[in-house]
Amino acid sequence: MNVYWWYIPRENNMKKSVKIVTIGGGSSYTPELVEGFIKRYEELPVSELWLVDIEAGREKLEIVGALAQRMVKKAGLPMKVILSYDRREALKDADFVTTQMRIGRLPARVLDERIPLSHGMIGQETNGAGGMFKAFRTIPVILDIVKDMQELCPDAWMINFTNPAGMVTEAVLRYTDFKKVIGLCNVPVNMVAGIAKIMGVEEERVTMELQGVNHHIFATDAFVDGVSVIDEVVERYANIDAEDTIAMKNFVSLPYSPSFIRGLHAIPCPYHNYYFFTKEQLEEELEQFKTGTVRGEVVSKVEEELFELYKNEELAEKPKQLEQRGGAKYSDAACNLIASIYANKGDIQYVDVRNNGTITNLPEDSAVEVACYITADGPKPIATGELKPQINGTIQTIKTFERLVCEAAVTGNRDLAVTALNMNPLCPSDTLANVVVDELLEAHKEYLPQFFK
Repeated sequence: MNVYWWYIPRENNMKKSVKIVTIGGGSSYTPELVEGFIKRYEELPVSELWLVDIEAGREKLEIVGALAQRMVKKAGLPMKVILSYDRREALKDADFVTTQMRIGRLPARVLDERIPLSHGMIGQETNGAGGMFKAFRTIPVILDIVKDMQELCPDAWMINFTNPAGMVTEAVLRYTDFKKVIGLCNVPVNMVAGIAKIMGVEEERVTMELQGVNHHIFATDAFVDGVSVIDEVVERYANIDAEDTIAMKNFVSLPYSPSFIRGLHAIPCPYHNYYFFTKEQLEEELEQFKTGTVRGEVVSKVEEELFELYKNEELAEKPKQLEQRGGAKYSDAACNLIASIYANKGDIQYVDVRNNGTITNLPEDSAVEVACYITADGPKPIATGELKPQINGTIQTIKTFERLVCEAAVTGNRDLAVTALNMNPLCPSDTLANVVVDELLEAHKEYLPQFFK
């Protein structure tokens, strides 16, 4: 049954201009965003783009900010790119606030990866122990930003692409009364592209029914021109060549067995590799650990190279090398979302929002990642019903993990942190959970005051 075409967008009285604030503006991903805003200027007339960062990120902000200004100048658009180290000044009267922060910067990510790996546990920045500690560092800062937004730009939308996006969105929904928050990830965009390739059609003809949470989603239905093709997609994916597996650039995606895909009758997202190929992923990461090439260290080198490119005063466009980062396609995802809210398009996109009964056997007040119609009033989730047995258990487990992580992040409760990690399938023992939590708490002490009161 086609569930996708009931929405008719109402007319939208578009404003003359848009103010966007990007917190974490010194990120190497910023040129992705700028490119996206330039491409969509006719439908999304951005008058001011504020790039905000902290003093410690001054060098990077100035480099990437100068590139952003050159990109806008080359495009000949009346868009001001403003660099700021004063978040409150930047937020005043904003229409959209995007967040792309990394608290503790890349050295913190490396610790998130290397400390669990030193104990034979997968270290990954959005899953398991690494994802948990990134959430611990990020959630208090996001909640502070929300307080500022409620005071300075209460009508603005927060578009969060800071990982772990699902947990960050969950924390805002659960621990504030601010509801204009949307979590965003590029994984669904990659899945749409993968399904389009499998079916041999243009991406714009493909939509999905999604069930799950950020980095733990399944495409439980797929549509071409509004007609379900999931049976064909499943059969083709069950027999796909390894090199054509739907993948991300930041880790190797292994091919699933035909039996598993047919029995699942859904398409897993790339991050499920950590859960369905745990042994293989751990072996690969341990090898990287031994050779000093964990993903955070690789990214550090890539970033150094990117910023050297960005320094070139002749460069006035996004360099191709940026597409080698795991966040490729963020500009499409983020800019499409903002443009659709602004223009009240009513198109289908895949975002993290309050469940509100969309998935009937997950908590109503939790964040889920699902297909939504994007309107001027925000995302309208498309109901999917219950999680089927094949995917229910794993999603429920990760949702439990997320809820406990959010509570621990807000309260600074070490016991909850240990319990949360024990709930995660990537943690092999309670003993190790305690050891890894304590070592990561000590390593990140500077950014975790809530745990050291």
